[in-house]
Amino acid sequence: MWPFGKHKSRKAKTIARLIRARFDAAITNVENARHWANADGLSADAAASAGVRRILRNRSRYEVANNSYAKGVVLTLANDVVGTGPRLQVLGPDAEANRIVEQAFSQWASAVGLAEKLRTMRMAKAGDGEAFGMLTANPALTSPVKVDLKLVEADRVTNPDLRLPIGGAVDGIEFDAYGNPRAYLVLREHPGSQITHPAIHAYDRVPAEAMIHWFRADRPGQHRGVPEITPAIPLFAQLRRYTLAVLGAAETAADFAAVLFTDAPASGEAAAVEPMDVIELEKRMATVLPDGWKLGQIKAEQPGTAYAEFKREILGEIARCLLVPINVVTGDSSQHNYASGRLDHQTYYKSIRVEQTHLNEVVCDRILAAWLGEAELLTEFAFLRGMGSLPHQWFWDGTEHVDPAKEATAQERRLKNNTTTLADEYAKQGKDWETQLRQRAKEKQLAAELGLAEPEAAPSRTG
Repeated sequence: MWPFGKHKSRKAKTIARLIRARFDAAITNVENARHWANADGLSADAAASAGVRRILRNRSRYEVANNSYAKGVVLTLANDVVGTGPRLQVLGPDAEANRIVEQAFSQWASAVGLAEKLRTMRMAKAGDGEAFGMLTANPALTSPVKVDLKLVEADRVTNPDLRLPIGGAVDGIEFDAYGNPRAYLVLREHPGSQITHPAIHAYDRVPAEAMIHWFRADRPGQHRGVPEITPAIPLFAQLRRYTLAVLGAAETAADFAAVLFTDAPASGEAAAVEPMDVIELEKRMATVLPDGWKLGQIKAEQPGTAYAEFKREILGEIARCLLVPINVVTGDSSQHNYASGRLDHQTYYKSIRVEQTHLNEVVCDRILAAWLGEAELLTEFAFLRGMGSLPHQWFWDGTEHVDPAKEATAQERRLKNNTTTLADEYAKQGKDWETQLRQRAKEKQLAAELGLAEPEAAPSRTG
């Protein structure tokens, strides 16, 4: 038995050597040591610490303020996600009560400038990494409901003194035993404010019910957001430096109106001329050159043929982390055909829908709940008492089709094939189908009263 057991042991060791796996990406050698020098195993909150996020915010804000492309893409995201603002549709059993709530909320949203504040929050989410909105009371509002949304910059939500961390708080956010936000620590003065306050670390403890925190969690356990354009910050800097370098080279070449040069040897027959001498030229004049010298100009080598291509490649890399097509970042679709332009926008519109859904759940539903809580205390909204949360949905601005005729034909076929509904088709346009049908019924009724004939639809072609 002993030889057999010994042979079996050798065989097991051989098999172990055969099945051992090896990952090239886990190997550290002289060639890649510097590249992976900054790779760490920090947790999500430790990697996005208060100091790191402060540096990222400052650099992101600097690029957005000084780089036209960065400013444009942030504004584009805010306009495409929020647009003219959300529109509420209440789905309760009482149609008249639904209409009253919808109209009252629309008037309140206009009074507080809800659409503008949501666009600002979307810009802050891209540039600062997170957006805070505090639900407060504003007696100066013209709306019967006095709830207001006060935006708070991310710098103000922090521990009052980072040297003395508060137990159970992650940089200004306190959590309960289940990981739910319990309160937010909001500084009364911005840390970067020029106002000298005697109590610079004075803060308010805002309950979680009164604070809206909107950010994208990229890792499990992440409680604070980092700027969405973080991967693109070095690229923005490279783009600006390259543009300035090309411009500087072109300006340097253009600064020399003319140069004198000679083909004669150093001790040849050319007239002696002081080297590097500068002569001011007059307009429309004739002159005589020194003997043996010729007049020439410096040939400008910048911008080169690869200048535009390099900028487009950098912008494409910048756009990828924001899920924005390159033609949206540049505002130029001259290098796209119709099919490629639509294909690029399909993924972009999908990311917009995902963003709007997140905005509905984190921000809009919280605002509506606060609004209903105040509205039910008023006499005109007494019917809301005891109802709790209302079934509802939000509508956002739709996207316009490049070819409206083709889209109308496709809508007609989908409706005939029962593969869609009027609610879905109107929702794509950001409209409430019930409101549109009621409006259409009023128009038809008024047209009949005035004796106006309805236009007949053109027969559709087949084949």
